[in-house]
Amino acid sequence: MKLEGSALRLTIFVGDSDIWHHRPLYHEIVHRAHQAGLAGASVFRGMEGYGASNHIHTSRILSLSEDLPLAIIIVDAGEKIRAFLPQLDELVTEGLVILDEVEVIRYVGRTSAGQAG
Repeated sequence: MKLEGSALRLTIFVGDSDIWHHRPLYHEIVHRAHQAGLAGASVFRGMEGYGASNHIHTSRILSLSEDLPLAIIIVDAGEKIRAFLPQLDELVTEGLVILDEVEVIRYVGRTSAGQAG
């Protein structure tokens, strides 16, 4: 797959305890992005944060949270990202979904021998 130049970055902020049909929500989003043929998806766990609920979630030991913030980031061509958005309407009932215009400089996968190609 070739991805270069103008693209969209889709960022979805949810909690790591958010569930979709007995599975972690982030897992379902990544799985659906893969099924949709999007270029890639990454999940990042935050150390601390708050959102619309105005409740601070933190990983500090004195106030350990089981609902740390997660960011799922997906970058692909604008039309592919926009075609994926209706699935998020179904999945994300609490959280934040944002789009940013980005410029892809390099997108290279590994070859079968494990070397960048």
